[in-house]
Amino acid sequence: MTIKQLIKLEDKATEVWVISPALHWDTENKDFSELVSVNLGEKTKYRYIVPVTRQIEKNLKVYKRLYGMNDDEISQQFLFLPESEFNPFITESAIYNASTDCIACAAPGTTDGNDVIRFDEETSRTMASAFKKIWRKYKRTNP
Repeated sequence: MTIKQLIKLEDKATEVWVISPALHWDTENKDFSELVSVNLGEKTKYRYIVPVTRQIEKNLKVYKRLYGMNDDEISQQFLFLPESEFNPFITESAIYNASTDCIACAAPGTTDGNDVIRFDEETSRTMASAFKKIWRKYKRTNP
């Protein structure tokens, strides 16, 4: 799958769950930041799981400015987890429409590229289940 195909997938999504080591795609990639801006305006539901790192702090400021978010909205959209030694190895993963189509993809977490991995249905549903479980554990709500 290519980035262009991923953009088309995200454009049609009503719900996007993201696991990101740096928020690179949403803050540093022009095509994605424009798409997220449009989607947020169309009430697409975004949820993020991110580590507490300096890079996330920096990109979160950009995210707030780009999308006109306040602290309460950020609190609802983001789950912040402790930084891990595994952060440098984490790719950015996104789960689209978890409660219906459930498509999961992965791309490099900190650099632009063209190649995207699209997971099969079973893996996608497993990833969605894990995302939901982690979100509920810390946020005490469904994503």
